[in-house]
Amino acid sequence: MAESTSQFLQRSPALPFVELRQADRSSACYQQHTHDEFSFGLIDQGHTLYRNRGQSQPIGAGSMVTVNPGEVHSCNPAAGLWSYRMIFLNAAWLGELQRELSGGSADYQCFPEVTNRRSDAGKRFDHLFASLLQADTPLAAQTQLIELMQPLFAAEPLAPEAKHGGVLLARDLIMDQLDANLQLDTLAEVAGLNRYQLIRGFKREFGQAPHAYQLDARIKQARVQLRRGACSLNGLALDLGFADQAHFQRHFKLRTALTPGQYRAFYRAA
Repeated sequence: MAESTSQFLQRSPALPFVELRQADRSSACYQQHTHDEFSFGLIDQGHTLYRNRGQSQPIGAGSMVTVNPGEVHSCNPAAGLWSYRMIFLNAAWLGELQRELSGGSADYQCFPEVTNRRSDAGKRFDHLFASLLQADTPLAAQTQLIELMQPLFAAEPLAPEAKHGGVLLARDLIMDQLDANLQLDTLAEVAGLNRYQLIRGFKREFGQAPHAYQLDARIKQARVQLRRGACSLNGLALDLGFADQAHFQRHFKLRTALTPGQYRAFYRAA
């Protein structure tokens, strides 16, 4: 069996119950095997013959495959090299999420399809994989994971009708602890909602998921402090809950088209 040119396998720094695998320009073939976890992945380059549940189908770049615990499956590149990314998800965690989405069903469900061809699946997978690789993004990673998983398993749950209440309590916690890397579970518990309801409620009320709202609030507070002439950019980054100055600068520039230093300079010159 040929080895891949580049490959890694690691636990997610953001969500320890998730394991990540990536292979770039690999010629590796996989004999029939099973996993204890739920797993799903995206083909980034090349083509492969995917066998699962008595089906054999050629799939290529942009296709997302799904594998249930205990399912015998195999993947073999059709020709040349292929690149892919896989996410292995703890079955107990996913079972708990499914119970939330279904209103208390005791048994976990299986992925209903061998492959998923939703037009937005690849983009969602890209965002999720990137978040799972960073230690300081647990809220974003769990939100993106739940939003990717929900359509695969459950009927659309009803969102809470009240425009105030639990969602606002969760928002208040974010604002009161703007420097904290809050977990989605914590926010849902404060709100009295399940995690998916909380995400939907936030999007309805504020136009953003909780992690995006938190980032936006941090940047707005940073702008206030920079207009006042905050001296240490690194200190400001840490005070607002960013991992470091580079992380702060990246998100600040995405929202203002300026670095924090450039933004502060404009007000110093005024």
